[in-house]
Amino acid sequence: MQDLSITTIQTHLIWEDVDKNLSHIDAKINEIKNNTDIIVLPEMFTTGFTMNSNRLAETHGGKGLQWMLEKAKQKNCIIVGSISVKNADEYYNRLYWAKPDGSYEYYDKRHLFRMGNEHQHYSAGSKKLIVEHKGWKICPLVCYDLRFPVWSRNRKENTYDVLIYVANWPEVRSYPWKQLLIARAIENQCYVVGVNRIGDDGNNIKHSGDTSIINPRGEIISKTKANEDQSETLSLSFNYLHEFRKLFPVMMDGDEFDFK
Repeated sequence: MQDLSITTIQTHLIWEDVDKNLSHIDAKINEIKNNTDIIVLPEMFTTGFTMNSNRLAETHGGKGLQWMLEKAKQKNCIIVGSISVKNADEYYNRLYWAKPDGSYEYYDKRHLFRMGNEHQHYSAGSKKLIVEHKGWKICPLVCYDLRFPVWSRNRKENTYDVLIYVANWPEVRSYPWKQLLIARAIENQCYVVGVNRIGDDGNNIKHSGDTSIINPRGEIISKTKANEDQSETLSLSFNYLHEFRKLFPVMMDGDEFDFK
């Protein structure tokens, strides 16, 4: 099995300005010199974590997604990140998995952050997304989903190999962010990628980033620093993952359960 190259982009976002954010992140992606399989952007990377969904949400298939598909084709890699989207009469915090061939898949954020009134402005998703790339199985999720281990739970047959979380996670709760990412890696015997923004948003909420890539043992293998505008590309070893699971097959004793 081939190794998987992942690039994380930890950066500031311009509050509720789609065009400026697309221009800014376009430049960040153009700076990436290494070949990569997947580029991961923060949650709501076109607007910041806005609750003005009725004004700022794009239609499904709109400007943000079209930009992602264009960049995916240009860089010949997957682009992943979430956008405020209107679909019919409902709004979603929708993560897109944009492919270089012009196709895409999406996941609607399941757990809405009620302390920020997200549940009053968006509808919750009901289905997880598992995608395959280069033989790897990957489960992309969004921010507050991180706090709910049942939703993230792997299975005995190893449903996925990598968990990806895109986020706008405030600095005041950076300690839980960092610890929960490690916990998800250990309990699910998988790589975990957590990409968070930096800087203040339009509500004067500060974000420190703390973007991390973590191996199945729970060890942080990335070097991105808090509060710095940084991109980082790392290679994930499938052989390392396979050998660790074979050596310590804890998932074989995992509980079976169904989601309701």
